[in-house]
Amino acid sequence: MTAAKKLREMLSQNKIIVAPGAYDAWSAKLISKSGFQAVYMTGYGVSASVLGKPDIGLITLTEMVAAAKNIVDAAGDTPVIADADNGYGGNLNVMRTVQEYERAGVAAIQLEDQVTPKRCGHMEGKEIISKEEMVAKIKAAVSARKDPDLCIIARTDARAVNGFEDALERAKIYEEAGADIIFIEAPQSVDEMKKVAQCIKSPLLANMVEKGKTPMLKNNELENIGYKIAIYPVSPLYAATKAVIDILSSMKENDTSLSSLDKIVDFPTFNSMIDLQELRELEKSFL
Repeated sequence: MTAAKKLREMLSQNKIIVAPGAYDAWSAKLISKSGFQAVYMTGYGVSASVLGKPDIGLITLTEMVAAAKNIVDAAGDTPVIADADNGYGGNLNVMRTVQEYERAGVAAIQLEDQVTPKRCGHMEGKEIISKEEMVAKIKAAVSARKDPDLCIIARTDARAVNGFEDALERAKIYEEAGADIIFIEAPQSVDEMKKVAQCIKSPLLANMVEKGKTPMLKNNELENIGYKIAIYPVSPLYAATKAVIDILSSMKENDTSLSSLDKIVDFPTFNSMIDLQELRELEKSFL
């Protein structure tokens, strides 16, 4: 079964799909090993990991596809939902983006209606393209996929630019254009989230960003409202960042890492987590 088919089957079930954010292959592997139903490849996190830069449209299609391939490989059987920003250009660029991401093995591709350069969904200063331009991009994306199970996620950032009603209107139009999953970025109240669920028939994606613009609800609460996917794009990235800062501060202060052994995994444990023994045994099997 393909990853896209597996995601489609999960979407047909009643339980919400929870997808923590992976910013590289190792974080994707950890998410998969932890038993989550899906991995979300975060453009925000990949930009930070690959470039050490913010999510403001600096990362390229080539860099994102390379990250997607590594994340898909590391995630194993866990489907990957991949951020593809605004498709990296016009309609033909969107088609190439879909084709490249599909070859990388992702189960779903997220496209947004921002202008270039784009911004992270919870940042200020966003601008959006017209409804007609985004509809054309969605149609181009649908046309470009080879596997009909591959999900096209249409995201609108209109809530922060033109207000909630425009965002809702866009979501309906994008649904009609052929998007499989609808993502209204950054609704600002539970009431808005409930209204989205009342008005949109397609599966809905909720973006849970700590201290972002959207209320942080528990997964069962999102499920009860009517959401089918909950992504946590920055939680692993922020946790890893805090852990690295803490260990570096401790090393600098104490002149050693030995005072922080309780905060890190050890050498044998990490080697086991990264499947070293299995790979060595596979290597020996050919001798």
